[in-house]
Amino acid sequence: MLELVNINKGLEEYRNTEEDLLVDVREKNEYIGGHIPGAVNEPLSAINRTTLPKDRPLFLYCLRGTRSKKAAGILKKLGYGQVKNIGGITGYHGDLER
Repeated sequence: MLELVNINKGLEEYRNTEEDLLVDVREKNEYIGGHIPGAVNEPLSAINRTTLPKDRPLFLYCLRGTRSKKAAGILKKLGYGQVKNIGGITGYHGDLER
């Protein structure tokens, strides 16, 4: 069952955390089509080869929250200690960057 996560609450926490990264785990074509301003793209399909810094808090999102939940689990297994799934962009209320 998919855990319900409020992306807007997650973004508020992201904005109040220092030295963090907002990570869009959707595929590159989805990211290019519109993403939350400031987000970096690290597709789930390549997450096991990531070079994201391990010493920074990571806030992950995707379309609905399923892929970001899976990516968070993979990153934790890879030794990332500060990883948070903030849900899906479908619940985001704000401008998109293209």
